[in-house]
Amino acid sequence: MRERNEPIRFTVLSEDGGKQTIMLGIATDEQWQAILGNDSSYDHQFIYAVKTTGIFCRPSCKSRPPIRANICIFQNAEQAQKAGFRPCKRCKPSGERMPDQEWVAQIVQCIHSRYTESLTLQSLAEFCHGSPYHLQRTFKRIMGVSPMEYVQRTRMHHAKHLLIHSMYPVADIAQTVGLSNTPYFITLFKKMTGHTPAAYRMRERNIDQDEISGGENNHGN
Repeated sequence: MRERNEPIRFTVLSEDGGKQTIMLGIATDEQWQAILGNDSSYDHQFIYAVKTTGIFCRPSCKSRPPIRANICIFQNAEQAQKAGFRPCKRCKPSGERMPDQEWVAQIVQCIHSRYTESLTLQSLAEFCHGSPYHLQRTFKRIMGVSPMEYVQRTRMHHAKHLLIHSMYPVADIAQTVGLSNTPYFITLFKKMTGHTPAAYRMRERNIDQDEISGGENNHGN
């Protein structure tokens, strides 16, 4: 059985076609304290990656501390990149600036995986390792809408699906897509679709029923 802090070893292909063994370690108590304390004296000793976000950081990174069970330790940025992790936008552990389009794709992915949560611009910035101001400007420049507008569009898209394909009450659907305030959800839904959730559900189901009835009549003829 592997000991608690014993590194996991796996093999990747190097640029010259050869094989290289990379050690993916579990954070020691000392390393974990360095991460929690944003201790820059450890920046040249190890890199930590967060499995749930796919991002790796310096120990001194000012982003929200991850859950300890979700991190793994690498000796350097090169190893983390070869293992499939991306450099943090905020602390730039690889010394290179992540292209804006790649960062925005990362933000979009974060929104689609977390739209059910109570997202804010601040929490998005923390999840995606950037400042709220820079995230807002960069996202809107590339996507044409603000991050929070995109969050709400994503929520409404999933709400529409649930209204048509489930019998859940409107309040439950609002909660499911990350909006616990039902009146606000109804107002937002009507603003974005032109219908209340109940009216939208009835309208879409009537359309489906008409299509089914029309198909049966055509088959009978």
